[in-house]
Amino acid sequence: MKILVSDDVSEKGVELLRRHGYEVDVKTNLDEQGLIDCIGEYDGMVTRSMTHVTAKVIAAGKKLKVIGRAGVGVDSIDIKAATARGIIVVNAPTANTIAATEHTCAMIMAITRHIPQAHNSLMAGEWDRERFTGIQLQNKTIGIIGVGRIGSRIAKRMQAMEMHTIGYDPYIPDERFEQLGVEPVDLDTLLKRSDYITMHTPLTKETRGMIGAEEIAKMKDGVRVINVSRGAVLDINALADAIKSGHVAGAAIDVFPTEPLTEDINPFKGLDNVVITPHLGASTVEAQIGVSVDVAEGVIAALNGEPVPTAVNMAPLPKNVYLTIQPYFDLMERMGIIGVYLSEGPMKEIRVEYSGELAKTETGLLTTAVLKGALNPILQESVNFVNAPDVARTRHISVKEIKTQDKGYFTDSVTVTIKTNKGEHSLVGTLFNHQEAKIVQIDEYRLDFTPEGYLLLAPHIDQPNMIGQISTILGQAHINITGMQLAKMTKEGTNIMAIAVQDDIPNDIMLKLRGIEGILDMKLIHVDTH
Repeated sequence: MKILVSDDVSEKGVELLRRHGYEVDVKTNLDEQGLIDCIGEYDGMVTRSMTHVTAKVIAAGKKLKVIGRAGVGVDSIDIKAATARGIIVVNAPTANTIAATEHTCAMIMAITRHIPQAHNSLMAGEWDRERFTGIQLQNKTIGIIGVGRIGSRIAKRMQAMEMHTIGYDPYIPDERFEQLGVEPVDLDTLLKRSDYITMHTPLTKETRGMIGAEEIAKMKDGVRVINVSRGAVLDINALADAIKSGHVAGAAIDVFPTEPLTEDINPFKGLDNVVITPHLGASTVEAQIGVSVDVAEGVIAALNGEPVPTAVNMAPLPKNVYLTIQPYFDLMERMGIIGVYLSEGPMKEIRVEYSGELAKTETGLLTTAVLKGALNPILQESVNFVNAPDVARTRHISVKEIKTQDKGYFTDSVTVTIKTNKGEHSLVGTLFNHQEAKIVQIDEYRLDFTPEGYLLLAPHIDQPNMIGQISTILGQAHINITGMQLAKMTKEGTNIMAIAVQDDIPNDIMLKLRGIEGILDMKLIHVDTH
């Protein structure tokens, strides 16, 4: 597989991709047409903020399966177009957290004590101490818009400077505010009370342009404004006007609605009480290595067909939830594969029932893994964790999740039932020691086998030499049996065999097996998730 790296990223991430066997091409400074011309040969791409992955680029990426953003913001990628194509978009949301936090603190200090201006004055041969008299942070109020990974760390550091911290974040519960020592307020209150206002939000429909002329007018006189989040959150022209009028005392801006910020679109020219930097929030050696490695790991997982917790066009998962459900992903996908092989006719409903401890956690992505396993064997298009729910909907397959605290025979188990117009089949799976995947029941038949490789299911009449006849035919064909389970069926005098074999079974051998007297049915299932 081939991966395009379209921006400068740390070589550590590129090395990681190559160590995993991918062919990596580094081609930077490509415009839209340049990307369109070359993207068709790549399975994945890694970008930073300078590359704009538009709908046209995505449409040209016929083989494209994953887009990795080495950083947090993904507003340079058309997420909607990628999702429609089943392309996973991953980012690196945590690796640059400390870098962005520290840069914000540096920007706060810079506009508080006029550090850049004083430096330039001294370098010009001047000695003007009075001109650069600053203020103290102690006892001032800082309003934090977005009290997430970065905002919460800003709060901690500013509290150490003896500032009073207030915050606005509609997605953070009051308990978290209390834990952080941040007073929760609404946006209007924050604007009116804050001596400093710093923004730490992603760019969404709700946050785009959230701080404009109307909001700036509500701010107290002498406020200082800092933005190290996303450029389009703030109207920089309205801010510049407020600085010129004297309403805003100063500003420190690292991100801009249009980047790069060129001289002809810079509204801050000639303003001495403004510090601007060229999007340096994540520009530390450590952060650049971190985001490069993190996004490479996400790209590798996506290309391997695995769930990616940092995928932005999938439901986000807290790390603790992901670690709880992660061991079950492979089992769930294999149960979907076995279920669709057992079924006859088009699927009408897929029902997934979780019991025990699993029922207490977020299981949506596990259900998606079942869909992925059930749909991939019957469709030409590639089905992954991004597009599986939509594919099921377009095929009018009802998907139901059920949770129960009835533990049954196992602490944690999953029952997958696939219903068609000809009936339904169920199978139960679990993990032994939270590691070893097992199928422990098919319909009403209790079994115990590992779902991998090639699996032969053979319901038959309970009579002598059934195992011997099957083993003889497979042995003569040089097909190795790696495991066998036998279970009694509810119908008197019948059993079912689950036989694991090392290789595929040719059609002529399958005909011989089906021809054994007493065989009621014979299904060969290839339990392969890749």
